[in-house]
Amino acid sequence: MASGYVGVLTCELHFPSAHSLKEKRHHLRSAKAQLQHRVGASVAEVDHHDVWQRTRLTVACVAREHREVERLLDEAERWLRGQEWEVALAERFVVDPDD
Repeated sequence: MASGYVGVLTCELHFPSAHSLKEKRHHLRSAKAQLQHRVGASVAEVDHHDVWQRTRLTVACVAREHREVERLLDEAERWLRGQEWEVALAERFVVDPDD
């Protein structure tokens, strides 16, 4: 019996308009909420916590089929790239827990 797939997307984001940690956190709260709502992802800031204009987010989602995980990751990355901040780097991988 298959156990599904886990997709992980890690992105470096740059917030050129942020002039404080408060402004950066405003962007982060919005991004996390949107990704959770749009693709059902778990989202965490994993690096650059004390830097005003930069962060690294890791987005994780789970689906029964490989292609569905890829679709969710595509949608998450497309949404991130369409916002007012810059996506400096995006890396992804899909894990099959049965491997």
